[in-house]
Amino acid sequence: MQEIITYSLSVFMGFFAIMNPIANTPIFLGLVEGEDKETKKKIAKTASITAFIIVVAFILGGKYIFELFGITIPAFKITGGILIFYVGFEMLMSKKSKIHSNSSPEDKSNLAISPLAIPILAGPGTIVTAMNFVPSASYFQIGIVICIFGLMIFLTYWAFALSDLIVKKLGANLIAVIGKLMGLILAIIGTGMVIEGIKLAFK
Repeated sequence: MQEIITYSLSVFMGFFAIMNPIANTPIFLGLVEGEDKETKKKIAKTASITAFIIVVAFILGGKYIFELFGITIPAFKITGGILIFYVGFEMLMSKKSKIHSNSSPEDKSNLAISPLAIPILAGPGTIVTAMNFVPSASYFQIGIVICIFGLMIFLTYWAFALSDLIVKKLGANLIAVIGKLMGLILAIIGTGMVIEGIKLAFK
């Protein structure tokens, strides 16, 4: 029982460190700027479900997915890093991203899938973290990893869904400052992913 608790805590801390719903909330706010409350909830729900499906798919068969399509971790990190940098740069420069500049339902769905679901929620770091827990794990442990990731997705969804309340509590000006800081952090994270991917490729 002690081993199960220790393993569960290790998985939870690993996912929380890489996903951190609180830190991702200002990023979400920056991406859905101008949308109404219901639309924000729909985007949050779609992004959360999509991220859950993607990561669980990699937990259960990531190795085979990578081999099937000839995908490498370095290539995945570099591509994800470039996309994250692009989004962060536009947030930092106070530009409304082309990714969410249109208002049609299709474009809103695209925003939920990319960049929110992947690579922000189900990015290289999250996928690699998830896959690191399961190579030699039992089916029970794999179930624990999936359940804990589901919990993180649930927490993330509510952090996104309550973003309007967060804005009211913190104020629009502070959120704008946080948004710029998150844009800078996103750009740095994206650059770090690219560098790490290059290092792995030429290790």
